[in-house]
Amino acid sequence: MRGGKKMKFFIPGGASAPWLMPEHLDAPLDMRMDPRSERSAEQVVNHLDERQLADVIYEFGEERRSRRIARAIVRSRPIRTTKQLVEVISAAARSMKWKHERIHPATRTFQALRIFVNRELDDLKALLEAAPRVLKPGGRLVVISFHSLEDRIVKDAMREGAKDKHFRLLTKKPVVASEDEIDRNPRSRSAKMRAAERV
Repeated sequence: MRGGKKMKFFIPGGASAPWLMPEHLDAPLDMRMDPRSERSAEQVVNHLDERQLADVIYEFGEERRSRRIARAIVRSRPIRTTKQLVEVISAAARSMKWKHERIHPATRTFQALRIFVNRELDDLKALLEAAPRVLKPGGRLVVISFHSLEDRIVKDAMREGAKDKHFRLLTKKPVVASEDEIDRNPRSRSAKMRAAERV
């Protein structure tokens, strides 16, 4: 805090599946936000055993078809590009009538890989734990999450902070995009915003 001004601490959640956009579909299977990080999505996809891979996809992607998808990935190794991975997942999910779903069949698996590779949930927890120390009274913590794993962590952290008298909740329920906003920006459909004020 400088010059007596109140600080706002804004945390955007994970990216909304950019690797499934056409311009990224034939890109190397990397997904690291920091290229210096030790593991890439390619390493995870090609080196974890089937059970470990299924657990990652289920835990971080909440994908009910995780074991089927993991089995298909292992049988298709080596996988080097996002396009290859999308094709493998789409084929594995085909019998589940994914064309009737609102999201691409590979979305949850890509989400899981991105979160696992970048340790996103650990970083989010660390930021939320630091917020009471960083913010001065009147400062605000605002978080936009894009999937239920993030939102659950944020909700629990803010409620705990309110219970401990660190925060006053500004949003009892998450703020979501209006229909007009979703029409203008379809990716906002999954966004949820929560806010709290330091007391």
